[in-house]
Amino acid sequence: MKRRRVNSLRLGTVVNESFFASAERCSCYISGISLLGLPAEMYTYGTQFWMTLVPEIFVAAVMAYAILPVFYNLQITSTYEYLHLRFNNTVRLLGTTLFLTKMLLYIPLVIYVPALAFSQVTGINLHLVTPVVCVVCIFYTTLGGLKAVVWTDTIQTIIMFGALVITVIVGTIKVGGVQEVWQRNQQGERIEFFNMNTDPTIRHSFWTVTIGNFFYWLASCSINQAMVQRCLAMPTLKSARITIGILLVGLWVLVSMCCYMGLVIYAFYHKCDPVTRGRIHKSDQLLPYFIMDTVGDIPGLPGMFVSGVFSAALSSMSTGLNSMTGVIFEDLIKPRLKRTMSEAHASLLMKIIVVLIGIICVGLVFVVEKLGTLIQAAGSIGAITAGPLLGVFSLGMFFPGATSEGALVGGFLSGALITWISVGSQAQIGHGRIRFPQKPISVEGCSADWVAEYLSITLSSKASAKPVELPFVLYRISYMYYTPIGSIIAILIGLVVSYCMGHNRNKEVNEEAISPMVQKFLNRSKPGESNIDLKAISTDLR
Repeated sequence: MKRRRVNSLRLGTVVNESFFASAERCSCYISGISLLGLPAEMYTYGTQFWMTLVPEIFVAAVMAYAILPVFYNLQITSTYEYLHLRFNNTVRLLGTTLFLTKMLLYIPLVIYVPALAFSQVTGINLHLVTPVVCVVCIFYTTLGGLKAVVWTDTIQTIIMFGALVITVIVGTIKVGGVQEVWQRNQQGERIEFFNMNTDPTIRHSFWTVTIGNFFYWLASCSINQAMVQRCLAMPTLKSARITIGILLVGLWVLVSMCCYMGLVIYAFYHKCDPVTRGRIHKSDQLLPYFIMDTVGDIPGLPGMFVSGVFSAALSSMSTGLNSMTGVIFEDLIKPRLKRTMSEAHASLLMKIIVVLIGIICVGLVFVVEKLGTLIQAAGSIGAITAGPLLGVFSLGMFFPGATSEGALVGGFLSGALITWISVGSQAQIGHGRIRFPQKPISVEGCSADWVAEYLSITLSSKASAKPVELPFVLYRISYMYYTPIGSIIAILIGLVVSYCMGHNRNKEVNEEAISPMVQKFLNRSKPGESNIDLKAISTDLR
């Protein structure tokens, strides 16, 4: 009886720790990009992107049973330390460079979101808000380190969740109930979950969303420094898997709320589109505009919403700054030190790194506002590094014959290809050569004076639409396929190069560096054969 009680207490402690770790991770993955971008996506293009929830189940399973055990058994500080243990320091440097590039491109996008929302709510120039956001985040990340990041992220998640719940409930009541919301969206052709067209140039279909997001979420969760860092902090592998399960449920709830919010906004403005009306300039401003238009007179609610957006942004930025600092110190600085650095000096150096990264990110925000919609911009930018990184880690964990030369060449060429495609497609979109069909909108419910003015301008325009030459085919591929393409190219090139280099014939690879899903198919080493001790190397690196 006593043993059962002890086990119950342990299980309760594990679930409790897992809940807080998962809450903190939900706040990072459901960033301000999702809070503003997902409602805008539903409003403009329909609900097909909602199917992104389907592949998350498979991502959680692969991560929990195929990838996370490798990191957990090796107990490494940085995920990119694995690349050194499995391949060599050059491959580790490639992985580190890709990760830092990804975060430097992603964090400015995260900073831009709350500035956009705050500007819409208050009328203050967003470029004045941006530095304030960064200073606050840099301040508590620098002083508190990982502990501050975890606690603030948990609190911010609660605030964000509260803001979403209140906004969804009030918005639904304003429209007339859930049934009315759904009916208006059906009439507006927004409800679409199973577009089974296999054309890869379609922006969002069932296949692009499920296949593309499987690879993208796998890269974002399973080999992400921030996620692995939290999972390794759990006492056992079982508790880490519980964390992943809770994270999955949290993501389903938060993503669904964001998507449903887009349906509520459309149902409210289904007769008078605010973008066409000129009330806002971009569809990404729909949610803050909706808040001010419908419940702006309720004391505290606009502030609650802005707090939610800021919470999500600060959470993502603080986690990004912390993980980037850890990777820079562990992978770039520490291995090159001739003598061990004291804790005080290491702490001071890491604080300086946080400040420098923050300053760079503030400067890059001015570039972000030139991009397209938040969801597509984030997906295109993230895929530049997500695909190659996933491919390199997959070579190490699932292909024992993969060599360091194969991983290096595969990762580099894959990164170059996806960068070319992503930058090229964004340029084509910016020049108007690539356009995506949007769902129908209406202005028949707007004021009569404005409609007459709008029609007179539209009908008097004599500009004839010139035929647009189709861009290069790779630029027209859905951005959802960028990560799968990058991963597969890295793996294929890596295997070909590895085959040419001898497929590790004269080198033993420690099975702990290989995924458990593959280990059972490997021949066990015979007694007396040498085997590389990757744990010993890991200890030496530290």
